Amino acid sequence: MQSRREKIFNIPIAVVALVVLLVGIHALRELLSAEQNVALLANFAFVPGRFTFAFDPDRIARTLDAAQAAGTTQVAIDQLFLGDGRPLWWTPITYALLHASWAHVGLNCLWLVPFGAAVARRFGNLRFVAFCVATAVAGALVHFLTHIDDLQPVIGASAIVSGTMGAALRFVFQTDASFADPQNLAYRKPALPLRAVFTNRTALFFLIFWFAANLLFGIGAGSLGFVDATVAWQAHIGGFLLGLLGFPLFDPPPAAQERPSSHA
Repeated sequence: MQSRREKIFNIPIAVVALVVLLVGIHALRELLSAEQNVALLANFAFVPGRFTFAFDPDRIARTLDAAQAAGTTQVAIDQLFLGDGRPLWWTPITYALLHASWAHVGLNCLWLVPFGAAVARRFGNLRFVAFCVATAVAGALVHFLTHIDDLQPVIGASAIVSGTMGAALRFVFQTDASFADPQNLAYRKPALPLRAVFTNRTALFFLIFWFAANLLFGIGAGSLGFVDATVAWQAHIGGFLLGLLGFPLFDPPPAAQERPSSHA
C-alpha cells in the first residue's frame, strides 16, 4: 500500500506569494539610487498630511511654517512628501509593500508565515488577499486619525501581520484545536464569538500581551531607516482591530470551509 506523500511546506499559496512579493520589492529597492528610493517613497508610502491637505490646506501650511520657524531641515523633507498636495489614493495599500531594512521585512515575514498561514487556510486564498488589503487600509486609517498633520512617510506590512494575529484570536485558541495539519477539522470549526475572546483565558492573555507589547514598542521605538520613514504602532492596532472585529466579514460559511485552499 503506497503511503501518501506529504509536502515539505504546508503554507498557502497566498502567503508564499505575499512573502515573495515583500522580499522581492525590498531586493529591487537595494538596486536603486538614494534619489530613486526617495521618489519611490514619495509616490507609494502613506503620508497622512497629503490627505489632510485635500480638505484643510491651512492646517498643513501651519505645520510647514512651524518646521521652518524651528530652523530645521525637516521642512524640506515635509515639502518633498507633500508634493503637489493631491492625495495618492493607492498609498493606503502600497505602503504595506515597502520596508525600511532587511531586518524590518524579515521580521514581518517571520510573523506573517505562521499567523498568515493559519488565517489563509481558514479564509481561502482569495478571501485572504482581500483581508490583507483591508487590514492595510485599516492600519493607514488609524495612523491618519492619530497623525492628521504628519508629513512623514509610513511604510511596512505590520498592519497586515497584526491583522492576521487579530483574526487568529477568533479560532486558534479553541480547547480542542490543532492546526499543524491544514486538513484538520479545527479550521472548519465555528469561530469564537467576540465575547468569548474575553472569557477564554488563553485568548485574553494573548490579547493583553499583544496590546502591551505594541504600546511599549510605540513608546520606545524611533524612526526606522531611510529618510525617517516610520513604522507606526497605531497602524498595527488598526490592522489588529480589523482582524479581530471584522473577522466574520471574511470567514467563509461552514460549507465553504470544507474546501481546503491550495498549498505550496
